Amino acid sequence: MFHDFNGGCNTTNEELFKELSDAVVSCKKDEVLAAVAKAKGNVPAVEIIDKGLAAGMNEVGVLFERGKLFLPHVMMAADAMSSGVAELDDEMAGSGAASKLGVIVNGTVEGDVHDIGKAIVSTMLQAAGFEVHDIGRDVPLQNFIDKIKETDADMVGLSALMTTTLQGQKEVVELLKENGLRDKVKVMVGGAPATDAWAKKIGADCYAENASEAVVKAKELLL
Repeated sequence: MFHDFNGGCNTTNEELFKELSDAVVSCKKDEVLAAVAKAKGNVPAVEIIDKGLAAGMNEVGVLFERGKLFLPHVMMAADAMSSGVAELDDEMAGSGAASKLGVIVNGTVEGDVHDIGKAIVSTMLQAAGFEVHDIGRDVPLQNFIDKIKETDADMVGLSALMTTTLQGQKEVVELLKENGLRDKVKVMVGGAPATDAWAKKIGADCYAENASEAVVKAKELLL
């Protein structure tokens, strides 16, 4: 495997992670692939994704929320990240990490058309090794239940970016109870108006403030 011998010293893992992250933020696919090629063999695939590619995507999400980046840039960054993750598929499969951590249904509740934050969460959960079924935005509440049954999901992610649609998260929890699924399906809520207190109030298992935290919480609940 190629090592960096510039100046006679190897690149540290931290430098590799920063290079991976910066490549995603720049949304240049060729730079992402070059950084992944450099890191492969030196760093485990899971860390390349989690500490490099996903960290960069999370930074893109923060910049987007602050109005520093616009949607086309975010989509290009997500595409660049996905191509980097694809380069690691074989290694992930070999390590048994790919799609073995659990099955997650993720979507934005009915009445809410916000998509980007939820899409970043889906991308990062997938990159971390979860099997993710992203059912989109403005999703009728019964569709969450139907998809959970269809995929035998272990967790559902409910995004709501408006105070008026938060109630949809509570209603999905109630539907899970009515369908006898609540005990076997973990519930994660997110979105600007959601809080830890809200998650506890409606009986969800956790609240995630951002995509990185969503990955951490999902691992805590499912592994």
